[in-house]
Amino acid sequence: MKKYYSIFLLLFVPSGCKKNNEQKASQTETKTYPIGIVNTRLGTMYFWLYDETPIHKAKFIELAKAGHYDQFTFNRVVKNFVIQGGCPDSVKYFENSPFLIPGEFSDSIKHIYGALGMGRDNNPQKQSNACQFYIVNKEAGLPNLDGDYSIFGIILKGKEVLEAIEKEQTNATDEPLLQIPLKVSIGLYTAKELKKVFGLTIK
Repeated sequence: MKKYYSIFLLLFVPSGCKKNNEQKASQTETKTYPIGIVNTRLGTMYFWLYDETPIHKAKFIELAKAGHYDQFTFNRVVKNFVIQGGCPDSVKYFENSPFLIPGEFSDSIKHIYGALGMGRDNNPQKQSNACQFYIVNKEAGLPNLDGDYSIFGIILKGKEVLEAIEKEQTNATDEPLLQIPLKVSIGLYTAKELKKVFGLTIK
């Protein structure tokens, strides 16, 4: 009996392991990752959203799904600095804003070209106002903003759109003469799709 029992285990344990491995592989293939999609009259930009800034990531996704940003435009365009979209810089949108969230900072996340950040006023807590976001359009980056403004994503595709927006003519307050309306949404991609569409490998 002991000999038969030992053989039984040897025959069936590998089968169980194989099944578990297949299940894990299947789960990996079907898992999806949220990508921020910013559509404009000049084209579409796609952004990876950092897990290292979970509060900003979650709030951006929430507001995008609610269509919140779609009522606004890219209202500030400054060459070699940032393009800014969402709510304007006014007391109406910043004083007692319901969209304030605590700042999130990481030494590994910098204001490099194409970085996606959230605006804020001069509050001492460095709280972000999720109503507004900006994209760094300076090739050398903006290291002077690191640790003061929260970055929560990076451009994956559509740098030519960022460059096109930067070239738009603006008035004395950096507002584009021809409005650039926003259409912000969230796309879900598998690891395989991320590799195919954006050349991004998920580890």
